[in-house]
Amino acid sequence: MSCEHLTEAGTVEPRTTGECPDCVAIGSTDWVHLRACLTCGHVGCCDSSPNRHATKHFEQTGHPVMRSIEPGETWRWCFVDEEIG
Repeated sequence: MSCEHLTEAGTVEPRTTGECPDCVAIGSTDWVHLRACLTCGHVGCCDSSPNRHATKHFEQTGHPVMRSIEPGETWRWCFVDEEIG
């Protein structure tokens, strides 16, 4: 793994685990999978979801690494280097 963001990412707990709060705020229930920011714990929906809130969080904050919070998944994604770990 060559991405320093992935190796330096913390273990911040997700703020929620069962829903995308940004989708809920706009009245949507169309999220597919959830991702948690490893900088601040913000939870957003994946890019397969219509609203792509995880990517939007990165674009707004620059927080580089999200992790899947789906049961049985442990991978992380770096938006900066476009690398999985």
